[in-house]
Order: sequence, then structure tokens, then C-alpha cells
Amino acid sequence: MKPERWKDPANKLFPKQVGFTSPPHDCAAAPTDFLRIAPETVGAHGRMLQVPGYAHQLSQRVDNFSLLEEFVECMSNNGADVCGQVGTNWSHAGGKTPKDIRAFCDRMADTYAPPLHMAGMSLVDALRAMNVEKIALNSVYYWPDWRDGIARFLRDAGFDLLYAGNFVDLGLYDTQEQVNALTWIFPGEHAAESMRRTAERAPGAEAIVVNGMPNFRRRNDDGSDGLPERMLARTPEVEELTGLPVVSSDTALYWNIFCTLETAPAKGHGRLLDSLEHA
Repeated sequence: MKPERWKDPANKLFPKQVGFTSPPHDCAAAPTDFLRIAPETVGAHGRMLQVPGYAHQLSQRVDNFSLLEEFVECMSNNGADVCGQVGTNWSHAGGKTPKDIRAFCDRMADTYAPPLHMAGMSLVDALRAMNVEKIALNSVYYWPDWRDGIARFLRDAGFDLLYAGNFVDLGLYDTQEQVNALTWIFPGEHAAESMRRTAERAPGAEAIVVNGMPNFRRRNDDGSDGLPERMLARTPEVEELTGLPVVSSDTALYWNIFCTLETAPAKGHGRLLDSLEHA
């Protein structure tokens, strides 16, 4: 169980403390993005999963799933109030269902005290909270087996998935190899264009879902900068473009964490996060 000393607020650096983890070999933007929109009373630290020889295979998620429990135990000992797991694929890999992931997360909270929110399951939680049923999936850079896995996971959760396609399916690239070579960082205009094409392919959708950790390069008026930005920064733009709520893995994860902390982020990051009104 969580050490007794963390029950005394005087022992904590921040009144509300968050622990993040992410897949091996990925510099996750989640802790940085999260802190940029969080109140100053919230602190965060991270612990990267370590898998020697990691090659981004779904089978490696299955074989190393136990590392998530190790992460939660570590964060419990460090005084975290909630844990966040970055990486959508870890929820569906190996055929896991929303019921499987909910049971695992419940066991983590019962055993170690801090609740665990996983990115893939957070998509389901957020969509259910928004009372949507018909969805379209912009699977961005996902390889076909990743795309098919998260699509199956969302259907298992009870959603009517009207369309599921990655950047190749959407016609932004000719081959998956071209997508992979960009290492999850894409031209800035691909954010809006991929959302537009996704909405066109699912005219009855009530929300657009974005999996994974895509980054889109920012452009200033003079065309400079090129800073990669996650969906957190692009959500207001694409919601205005499509007229639909856009729920991405990162914003859904942050939403779940803020709900647990009973606090709210700064406004202006899309309908999901702006729905939070905690004191």
C-alpha cells in the first residue's frame, strides 16, 4: 500500500502529484504538455518503461505488460496521487478488452492506492462521459495491426465505429514506410487535413477519435519554428473545422487525471478538457 507518510500533506512537494510513464524509446511530451495546462498546485514526474531490444511490436506490449504494475508501485512509493500511462496500444495489445483493462486498473488502485489511467482506456472513459455512440477513428501514423487493434477495442467498448483509417488510408501518404520514416512528426497541415478527410468518410459521426502520440509541426507567420505539437495544441482548430468534438489519447488521458485530482486545466484546449469545472 501507499506509504503512510504521504497521507500528511506537509510531506508533499505539491498538493496534487501525478506520475507518468510511456513506452520505451519515446520521449513522451505528456508530462510537459500536462504541466503547461495544469494549476501550479499540481506537480508531475515520470518513469520510462525499459525493455531491452524494444521494436514497437504489439507482442512486446503483451510480454512487458507487468511493467505497468511496477510503475504504479514505484509512483505509490513516491507519493503520486494518480498515475497516467501514455501509449494507446498497451490497452488493446494481445486482444485485451475494455473489461480486461478496467479490471487491471481497479486492481492497481486497490493494491497501491493511486488510480491508474491508461491512454487507450481513457478514450473509452471520455467518450462515454460525452454520451456519444457513433464515432470515427483517425488512426494517424498507426501501422495496420495497431489501427485494427484499437478499432476492435473501441467496438468492444460498445461504440458504433463508422470509419477507421490511418494516414495511408486517408491518402496522405502512399505507403506505411513513408509514414514510419517521419518518426511520428508530421507537417502541421496534416492535422486539419486528416480530420477533414476522416469527417467526410463518416458523415454520421458524433465525435472523432485520435489514437497514439502524433505530432504536427507548428508554423509561425514567416514559416519558421517547426516545433512539434501534440493534439492538445491542435484540438480547438480541428473541432472548429469539423464541427465535432475531437477526443485524442493525450487529451483523454489528461481529462481522466484531472477528474481524479478534482481540479481543472486552463481553458482553450477543446470541448473535453473545457468541460471540467472543478474548484
